[in-house]
Amino acid sequence: MLSQVVELIENKQFFGITTHVRPDGDGIGSSLGLCWLLRSLGKTAEVIVSDGIPPSYTTLPGADEIRHTKEIDREYDAVFVIECSDIDRPEIVNLDKQFTVNIDHHSTCEHFGTINWIDSTASAVGEMIYNLCKAIGGRITKEIAECVYLALVADTGSFHYPNTTDRTLKVASELVKVGVKPAKISEAVYNNYTWGRIELMREVLNTVRRDYTGKVAFLRQTLAMKQFSGAVEGDNANFVNIPLSAKEIEAVCYMREVGCNSFRVSLRSKGEINVAKIAEKFGGGGHKNAAGLSIKGDWDELEREIVNCLTEAVEKVHSNEMELSFA
Repeated sequence: MLSQVVELIENKQFFGITTHVRPDGDGIGSSLGLCWLLRSLGKTAEVIVSDGIPPSYTTLPGADEIRHTKEIDREYDAVFVIECSDIDRPEIVNLDKQFTVNIDHHSTCEHFGTINWIDSTASAVGEMIYNLCKAIGGRITKEIAECVYLALVADTGSFHYPNTTDRTLKVASELVKVGVKPAKISEAVYNNYTWGRIELMREVLNTVRRDYTGKVAFLRQTLAMKQFSGAVEGDNANFVNIPLSAKEIEAVCYMREVGCNSFRVSLRSKGEINVAKIAEKFGGGGHKNAAGLSIKGDWDELEREIVNCLTEAVEKVHSNEMELSFA
């Protein structure tokens, strides 16, 4: 709960902050925003991650101070775990032995923390960090504002995903008043990739297919594609949304090979099609229109099973709409 988080911060001094492996904009932006907030309150804080961060986020204030470590090697009063479905997502040894504060906006998140602050109504954890700053009486500095604004932009798709609310836009407006330059943040997020992204995109889009309804699209990325293109981690950001931009497509499955018979899957949808429920069936989770999971097995069989689930979900929604129209 927010009140518990406020009380902890007020009474403790040394904090670690981490997020999931292969961090995205909300994970990094929120972590750095929280770090700057804690420091502004006279606390000692640092962000730690187990691997590198995408080039798109290296321009954020404090990004060059992020410490890369595979284990907890310092005595923190508490460690904030940002946007993680479970305690293993950061892939940091001994994290489970710490006093942890779990902060997330995914309803499917496990309550693994000593303190759990979950707000599924928030568009991004960045929005929650803004609320924390207000609750604790902190001042929104330019550093906090830039980090939180990037988190909002990344997790709302520049404010055009369904999770964008009037509250989200009010927060964004306040951050701009503090000094955030929206064009500068967007330039960093969307126009800061390597040429390898273009090469990888060409390879991946060549695999796009549709199911028999024409409403579900699915695409693949092999390890060989990444190696051939020279792409780096994060260069495939938002590939899953490309087929979704077609008006006929209502759900997308994007499978990425990460090892021998091992895959990461991104699911996206429009409207009432709930991909979070489908992700949960395979041990994943997320939001209604954006979810993900990790899975092992035969690629063709897994893809067929997941796509079938998406097709069933799409048909069910349309069936319900027809029933209502005749009611």
